Amino acid sequence: MRAVTWQGRRDVSVDNVPDPKIQEPTDAIVRITSAGICGSDLHLYEVLGPFMSEGDILGHESMGIVEEAGPEVRTVAPGDRVVVPLQICCGYCHMCREGLQSQCETTQVREHGMGAARFGYTRLYGGVPGGQAEYLRVPQSQYMPIKVPQGMPDDRFVYLSDVLPTAWQGVEYAGIPDGGSLVVLGLGPIGDMAARIATFRGAGRVIGVDLVPARLERARDRGIEVIDLRETDDLVGEIRDRTGGRGPDAVIDAVGMETHGSTGARLVQQVAGLLPDMLAAKAMERAGVDGLTALYSAIDIVRRGGTVSLIGSYGGMADPLPILTLFDKQVQVRMGQANVKRWVDDLVPLLARDDDPLGVDTFATHHMPLAEAARAYDMFQKKRDGAVKILLQP
Repeated sequence: MRAVTWQGRRDVSVDNVPDPKIQEPTDAIVRITSAGICGSDLHLYEVLGPFMSEGDILGHESMGIVEEAGPEVRTVAPGDRVVVPLQICCGYCHMCREGLQSQCETTQVREHGMGAARFGYTRLYGGVPGGQAEYLRVPQSQYMPIKVPQGMPDDRFVYLSDVLPTAWQGVEYAGIPDGGSLVVLGLGPIGDMAARIATFRGAGRVIGVDLVPARLERARDRGIEVIDLRETDDLVGEIRDRTGGRGPDAVIDAVGMETHGSTGARLVQQVAGLLPDMLAAKAMERAGVDGLTALYSAIDIVRRGGTVSLIGSYGGMADPLPILTLFDKQVQVRMGQANVKRWVDDLVPLLARDDDPLGVDTFATHHMPLAEAARAYDMFQKKRDGAVKILLQP
């Protein structure tokens, strides 16, 4: 089959690789019809190379048709249309029963002290082949696949794999009071969808912050108030002015690990990129490699007694935090990888509505053949041609 493989920093290619096969009785094989490129895939493209191996298959946002199912898979059958969650989870362990599928005790990558295994996301998360491919082996298919109806386009459902549950959890964790205010830092796919969800769920005021014109325009078109970072020298002051001098009830950091904005972090990332993989991995595991501009801004922006919700991916083990400020302002901080299956029952009814309240049908800015994955990654990383969300189609 053909698949998108990691070859090095800013280097992906579409190669012929062996077809996946049933390995366990709970496996299924899914023929992929759509696969998204996620913002966190760019971390692999840029700074997490030390945890990758040449030829790793990328992608954790995928859906398709079940081609084959193991003998212990009874919830889906060949011919069913399914979305595949980003993390691999069993459904029966303590963590899954608690709705913390991202911490699944059956698939935890204990060798690296990490949570549930993920598709296409470094050996820290199990080195599992991803879904930017023609076919995908889906472990734990007695629980994992999300069955969706035939007929509607993939765009209606593919975001159940990551974008929708991640954004939904970010808003849930933000704890916005009815009619309250929210600032979303970063209007990439996750931040954009979080702003839409917060508005849908009754936030009185949602302000999105970015500096990419295409992202700002998309948010404006959805009725989101925006701030263009290129036009302000005092983001914190401007937001306080817009929120009665107090600050918003909640801030969502949808930026995460930055490759810009922090000189120290950028230096560590660049130095790590020059080291042999083993040494680079140790440096990144033990150092503060994240640019924390967005997080520091979130802490400054949020009102006293408010909540900061982190849904952007962070990777450093020694990132400094302003504990005094957090403590003095009595700020709550919630974070974590999305527990995809936990939020499915909340989201599916919205996707079944004819009025498409979250705008998923037009959420993708680009649909591209799998064969053009290298160009798609380059376009997305450089934010060219209005690229905000790209779906690859085998």
